[in-house]
Amino acid sequence: MGKKKQAKRTAKQLVDADIDAGHGVALELKDHPVVRVAGKLSEVADQPPMVAINLATIAVALVAKDAKLARTGVRMLAAHGLATLAKAVIKQNIDRARPNQFSDRDDHRPKPGDTDEGPQNSFPSGHTAGAVAVARAVAREYPAMEVPAHVAATGIATIQIPRGTHFPIDVVAGAVIGWAAEAIVARVLPARSRS
Repeated sequence: MGKKKQAKRTAKQLVDADIDAGHGVALELKDHPVVRVAGKLSEVADQPPMVAINLATIAVALVAKDAKLARTGVRMLAAHGLATLAKAVIKQNIDRARPNQFSDRDDHRPKPGDTDEGPQNSFPSGHTAGAVAVARAVAREYPAMEVPAHVAATGIATIQIPRGTHFPIDVVAGAVIGWAAEAIVARVLPARSRS
């Protein structure tokens, strides 16, 4: 078997395993009370609340005349904005039905498309991208907050799978987008020296 054919076969097997995992977890857990509550709490990472948190951080910093907190808020807003832009571009070009649609298996395979509807926009996870970008932005300015910020982002990302809103690959892709977005912002807005 040629390398190209083997790579296609491996990719198909990976996506099939992803679909099975996403469906299996969602079928088993999506109606569990803990998953429902955690899912509601994870909505803090949706775009409007996350932008509000970022702007509130900047506003509090300005009122308190705290330059470091203001810089953190700007970094959070920029990283989240870049992650949101990247995720939106990808979602506009890739169709993938969400796990909770339980539709035809082929609908759950990522493929080129331009469907701009929530049920068909599983790939990548925007909640994850935004949460990871903001967590990394906070941790860059406040190293003592690194663990709690990343635990929160991980919780937001992880709960998307049992909720049935995303497949595992969607969440991983969202995390990569968030990480990359914040890394780009860090190059443009470097943290102040801690000397």
